[in-house]
Amino acid sequence: MTAYASSVIHDDDDLLRLEPAWWDLWRRTPSATPFQSPAWVLSWWRVFHPGTLRAVAIHDRERLVALAPLYLEDGRWGLRLLPVGISLSDYLDAPVDPAHPGAAEAILETIQADIVWDSCSFEELAPGSALLSRFPIANVNDKTMRQSACPVLVLPDVVEHLGECVPARKLRKLRMARNRAARRKGFSISAVDPSGTRTFLDELFRLHGARWQQQGETGVLAEHCVRSFHEAAAPALARAGLARMLLMSLEGRIAGAYYGFSHRDKAFAYLGGFDPEFAFESPGTILMGQAIEAAIAEGCSELHFLRGREPYKYEWGAIDRWSLRRTLTREAVHA
Repeated sequence: MTAYASSVIHDDDDLLRLEPAWWDLWRRTPSATPFQSPAWVLSWWRVFHPGTLRAVAIHDRERLVALAPLYLEDGRWGLRLLPVGISLSDYLDAPVDPAHPGAAEAILETIQADIVWDSCSFEELAPGSALLSRFPIANVNDKTMRQSACPVLVLPDVVEHLGECVPARKLRKLRMARNRAARRKGFSISAVDPSGTRTFLDELFRLHGARWQQQGETGVLAEHCVRSFHEAAAPALARAGLARMLLMSLEGRIAGAYYGFSHRDKAFAYLGGFDPEFAFESPGTILMGQAIEAAIAEGCSELHFLRGREPYKYEWGAIDRWSLRRTLTREAVHA
């Protein structure tokens, strides 16, 4: 078995210095999503910083082969080890080089031996995560359970076969919405490049807020810290070629915005918003249809609607997959 070198990173600058090697590891990890990328995780940590950093890095000689960005929370549940990115992120995980599967065990051994904690919770793990591997951990209660429904739409090879996965009723609604929008002056959908990220976010914040205000709610972008996070993460994701940003215009006004990601053969629908004044044209349906067709054109085999069981996801034909939570609790806590 390979003898790995492990370290626990306590200092923000030390984690930042790992960024180039982190990107390289992330690109080598087939299961990695944008939510494990440095663009996302470092932005989250800079903005929220809710505890003390305890990132675990595993090296094979000079090469980074696994990284678990974690932090320690000292609160009502004692010392709890949690993943950086919790709450706003989907599919939290630790990238592990597939050529070094033993590095996942090294992460758990380092957590057990070199960090003081009462409990450790790995959140929103995708099925097949390296952190779900069953390595023996002494004096620890180890429990895994389903956590969140994450609907996924399996995509066809070509747009012409979209009817194989999307119900006919939804495709009719999409055609009707496009026809209604086309009867308006100035109907267009534009993809936003990295230089337009700031303008895109301003529109997304406005439209997302307007949509939820109509329902008497604030939405997930109401808090300043959440907007600050996206203002930091979105440009970095766009520069890395991961962000997918769409704006829909009607009558000379921005009527809808779609914010998603794409990596390897998977697309991710993250956030959207639309102007309630254009509800008749269904900007949300039109933009989702555009995002699905663009994902197929890119060669994606799946579109992930991410956490939540909102009805519109199933109208598109998505099927639930469940993320998992693995909780480790030191037996001494219950003594």
